[in-house]
Amino acid sequence: MADWDGIVSREGPAVWRTAYRLLGNHADAEECFQETFLAALRLADRQPLRDAHAALQRLATARAMDRLRLRYRRRGREESADWDAQVGDHPLPGEHAETMELSERLRAALAELPGKQAEAFCLFGLEGWSYQEIAGHLEISIDNVGVLLHRARAKLRTLLTPVKPNELRT
Repeated sequence: MADWDGIVSREGPAVWRTAYRLLGNHADAEECFQETFLAALRLADRQPLRDAHAALQRLATARAMDRLRLRYRRRGREESADWDAQVGDHPLPGEHAETMELSERLRAALAELPGKQAEAFCLFGLEGWSYQEIAGHLEISIDNVGVLLHRARAKLRTLLTPVKPNELRT
């Protein structure tokens, strides 16, 4: 029987950072955090967890990406401000607005990527996993990790490249 209290206290902060970094919203990150640990409990009932940290990071990334995709499917709705994130020392308002805009653009672009590409990109680029770690947990070859990351970067580059005013079609 796994010591879930210990696992939550040890791995909880990393799971929270993953969820919040991808979602950028306190409420969504909380739900993702809970969903991640529920999914881990279900997984542990089916098979023993070899590496709780890796399993939880992968589950958190997958759950956050699912929420992100759902958010962008419902684009018509306006999101409320995350007032919890507004407390404390922040850069100048213009810098903060620019950072938030870039973060939102990255989230939207990540939601456009195919599932495995998005997951590999998040694990590598945001969580700092090695190709070997990603390959082991996605159950693919190290070469395939490289291909997924290359395709993800190329798609993100296309999605995030600003459109020049003279290229706009009216």
